[in-house]
Order: sequence, then C-alpha cells, then structure tokens
Amino acid sequence: MLFNSFEYLFFLPLVFTIYWFLLKNTVKGQNIFVLLVSYLFYGWWDWRFLALIAFSTLVDYVVGLKMSREHSQTRKKGLLIVSLTINLGLLGFFKYYNFFVDSWISAFDTLGVSMHKSTLDIILPVGISFYTFQTLSYTIDIYRGKLRSTLSLINFAAYISFFPQLVAGPIERATNLLPQFVKKRVFNEEKAISGVNLIIWGLFQKVVIADSCAPYVDAIFGGYQEVNSLSLALGAVYFAFQIYGDFAGYSNIAIGSARLLGFDLMRNFNYPYFSRDMAEFWRRWHISLSTWFRDYVYIPLGGSRGTKVNQLRNVLIIFLVSGLWHGANWTFVFWGALHALFFIPILLSKSNRKNLDQVAHNTILPNFKEILQMLCTFILACIAWVFFRADGVKIAGRYLYRLFTDLTFDIEFISNDRYTVELLLLIAIFIIIEWIHKRYEHPFQGKCKFVKLAFILLLIFTQGAYSNPNDFIYFQF
Repeated sequence: MLFNSFEYLFFLPLVFTIYWFLLKNTVKGQNIFVLLVSYLFYGWWDWRFLALIAFSTLVDYVVGLKMSREHSQTRKKGLLIVSLTINLGLLGFFKYYNFFVDSWISAFDTLGVSMHKSTLDIILPVGISFYTFQTLSYTIDIYRGKLRSTLSLINFAAYISFFPQLVAGPIERATNLLPQFVKKRVFNEEKAISGVNLIIWGLFQKVVIADSCAPYVDAIFGGYQEVNSLSLALGAVYFAFQIYGDFAGYSNIAIGSARLLGFDLMRNFNYPYFSRDMAEFWRRWHISLSTWFRDYVYIPLGGSRGTKVNQLRNVLIIFLVSGLWHGANWTFVFWGALHALFFIPILLSKSNRKNLDQVAHNTILPNFKEILQMLCTFILACIAWVFFRADGVKIAGRYLYRLFTDLTFDIEFISNDRYTVELLLLIAIFIIIEWIHKRYEHPFQGKCKFVKLAFILLLIFTQGAYSNPNDFIYFQF
C-alpha cells in the first residue's frame, strides 16, 4: 500500500478512528490492532511474504528470550550468530542471489569460459532490508546488555511490523520503539497536529518535488547519448531532488502517521543538501541507516581509533557495505566507494566532526565560504548519484564522460509535461522554503503556518492533477 495512494487515504483515518475511539483504554488491544493492520498493510503488496516477516519475528523473539536467560557469554554469542545467520541469510538469498551468480558468470566470461545457470525467479520482498536491520538491532542490543528481551510476542511482532515505517524506514532501534508498545498511549492533540503537518509536508516532497523530477530524470538518463552537458548536469540535479523528495517524503509521512497513533520515530533527514562537507551530509542523510552502520559495524571494527590504515579500512568497509545494502548492483557499490573517497580526506585531516552546528546558525544568509562549501558538497553528491541512478557502471561512466566533454550548454526542452524552466523554478522555491525553516523539523512550525499550509496543499492538488503517482524509490531496497 503506497502512502500516496487513495487506499492509504482511507486506511489511515480508519485505523486512527478505531485505535483511539474503540481501543483507547486497552494497550494490549491497541497493540494487537496495530499488528493486524500492519500485516494487512504489508500483505496488500503480496500476502505470500507475510510468512517471511513472521518467521524472522519468531526467530528473534525466541533468540532474545533464550539470550536473556543465558549466563554463559559463549552461548549468548552462539544465539547471536543464529540470529545473524538466519536474518542475513534470508536477506542475502532474496536480495543478492542473482547478483552474485551473474557476477560470477560474467567474471568467467571475461576469461573466455562460458558458464550457464538456471536462474531462480526470486522476487525481492518489499522492505526486507529495513525490517531485517530492525530485528537485528534487538538481538545485538540484548547481547550487549543494553536491552532485556520482551516477554510479549504481540509487542515484539508489532514493533517489527509497525506499518508506518515497515517498508522504507526509519530503521528503528528496539531500545527506542519497543518500550513505546509497553506503556499506555494517551491522545495528544498537539502531537497529532504535528503528525498531520509532517504527512502533508511529506506528500509535498513526494508528489510535487520527486514526481515532478521523475519524468525528466527518466528522459535524460534514458537518452543520455543524445543530450548535451547542460541537460546531463540537470539530470543529475533532478535525480538528487527526486530521491531526496521521494525518500525524505516517505520518512516524514511515516513519522507523521506514527505520531497520529502516539508513537515517536527518529528523524531520518535533516536538510542534507545544506551540508558543508560529506561527513556532515551523512549526519543529515538517511540518519537511521548511517547511525545503524556506525553503531553496529563501524565502531565494532574500531571506528576512527587505531592506525590510519585501520581507519581507512573501516571507512571503506562501511561505505561499500552501505552501497551494497541499497541494491544488488555494482552501481551501488561504486556509489558507496565514491562516498568513501569523498570522506577519506576529511577523516585524514581530522575535520569530520567540524561542522556539527546548523549552517548560518545566527544569520539569514550563509557567507561566501559556506556557499562554496555547500555547492562543492552538493556537486560531489550529484556525481555519486549518477552511479546510483544509472542502469550500469559503464553507463554511469559514459554519462559522466559526456557531461564533462560535450561542453554544450544550450537549453533543451525535454518532451515532457513541463518545461525545464518551470521545474527549476519549482526546485528553487523548495530550496528557499527549506532554507527559511532549516531550524525546524518541518516548515509548518514557523510563522504564518496556516498560509503556508494552504499554499502547500494547493501545490499538492494542482501537481497531482498533472502528475502520475510513482512508487517510492526505496521500496526496491
């Protein structure tokens, strides 16, 4: 079920009404209801994969119980290995089987050895990368002694399958979300209004920004050999805003939907394109994933401690794994490798913790140095996004080669519903709105909130009349 669909438009108010008006006095009843509607939400896509998420849930529920009762560290480690093996094994099979088999065959083909395979028709379950990491955080934190196992299978299953963030995050830690299923939730009007505002802002990011950029991105990347350098540059910029509007929009709708039910999810995006270096970018982009890799992979590897060689190794591993997490394609691995190359000079110069505050914190406009820093960071991000979006590494290379060698900058009007100038104006308005409200979680927290709300709603409805609804990009991960 898509957040930007008519089904969800009816689903969420119905869930809200039953949850607060019929079940408000029973936490257990609310949790059972959340579990049922979450499975309905997930099964709306393909009911066959409900068994998969139920299996992962049961495995880690049992592992968690046994781990909490064990006193032997060796046995606890053995139980953790069981959880890691089963969950990562399922993720690896469904997501990477064909990728590794195809890569193996291609490697032999380059050596002149012909190999054949019988390809399995493996469908990637929506959200498997997200809920796998979510359930793993539970068993890892129990092993580390940061969390005690829950006795309630209902609460744990509801935590794993919680529909607002089930298929595309934020990736919630058990230490944050699971306790919220235990305590009584009381309806809070201010929190509910905040949730509605986040949903509206998320729809604006998705419907108005991401879906407006999508046809131009498809046209430019699909015909990159026929367009000039300006169009290729715009294609990269458009995709940067498409994926940002798409993913940040999903996250905001998820957080807002959860707030309507009395839950608090972590913030997943914090105006990443106002970053002054790539280290700051990764503190502001897909925060739930970057902090997950930091806490469960990077720090256990040694983090920024040890020799320079070890530090460089850890950075390279974390970004390559992050790239591979996004998809079973070498383009994502190259995307991760590029970000590692962008990050390494910052690490070596020990400036990775330099820009921790908000840019232009006490001023309306940034200074020249900050403008230059943000522009350079955005350009580097766009170069990497080319690999993320392209259908293959060679295509991404040819795209960038033409971008830097064609050197023709005539405005080309791509044959789509809207002209390039109008789209650039829309993106400029979006940047201005975000800049003015960069101190806030969303734009409706500032002054003249009702005027801005009316403006955003108008844009959503008018844009919706001209645009086709698209799936969220991160559904494929």
